[in-house]
Amino acid sequence: MTGVHGLRAAAVQPESGVADPRPPAGAPAPERGQEPGRRRAPGWLLPLGTLLGVLAVFELASRTDVLPRRYFPPPTAFFGRLAEELGTSSFWADVADTMQGWAVGLGLAIAIAVPLGAVIGSVWWLFRATRLIVEFLRPVPSVALVPLAVLLYGTGMETKVFLVAFASVWPLLMQTLYGVRDIDPVARDTARSFRIRRVDMWTRVMLPSVVPYLVTGLRISSSVALVLAVTAELVVGAPGIGQAIATAEAGGNVELMYALIVVTGLIGWGLNTVLRRLERRALHWHASQRAVGGAL
Repeated sequence: MTGVHGLRAAAVQPESGVADPRPPAGAPAPERGQEPGRRRAPGWLLPLGTLLGVLAVFELASRTDVLPRRYFPPPTAFFGRLAEELGTSSFWADVADTMQGWAVGLGLAIAIAVPLGAVIGSVWWLFRATRLIVEFLRPVPSVALVPLAVLLYGTGMETKVFLVAFASVWPLLMQTLYGVRDIDPVARDTARSFRIRRVDMWTRVMLPSVVPYLVTGLRISSSVALVLAVTAELVVGAPGIGQAIATAEAGGNVELMYALIVVTGLIGWGLNTVLRRLERRALHWHASQRAVGGAL
């Protein structure tokens, strides 16, 4: 009875009396760079600590006049002003105006870019014929079209929507083109050989290849749309957060100006976070999202 059972007992309880440091069979292996038995810190802890450290340095530099307080107020001052603005109706009206321009312009860009990109990308001669036009118009800065937009639409919401749509359409169009052109030709030819209906060809063969590109283009266009919405409000004077920033700067209200700049950053961060979560849900089957999930 001291054969196999004795060896098993010796493996579980070493003669030295020291516990075996190896994990038991079936236990998950520790991640790379992590010592066994040490719990991993939450992923948000390090970025939050870095942000608080930067704000603390900014606060100290402003309080000690290393940075002129007239131009660089301490974070506690403009965050306090932001808290006051949250209780005013004018602040939320400006936010609503900015988000309206963002949403309408981005919606128009999606309605234009996705069908157009799908058609151009699926017809090879049309792709070759329009390539020069696309490559010429895509680098044109939207700000350069401000005089034309003001001439056509004035200084209201229409100008902001025009600039947002023009800037947002190109990332979506290019990503749709790349997605359609990247479809596996073997899968496409196999579907055609089985005489699959055109609707099934789009939903089962082309759509799974195009959707990852579309989601990436949507995230890029969302950020571009917000930038152009605020830029139009700053330059043209359309109602929104950008106009409020320009008004605060002209009136010498630096704390309010910084508070509104922080708001634009928070809106952009929030939109990107929401779109990333939607991307993970919509593309949970995709290899890229499985890799991201494993890394997190």
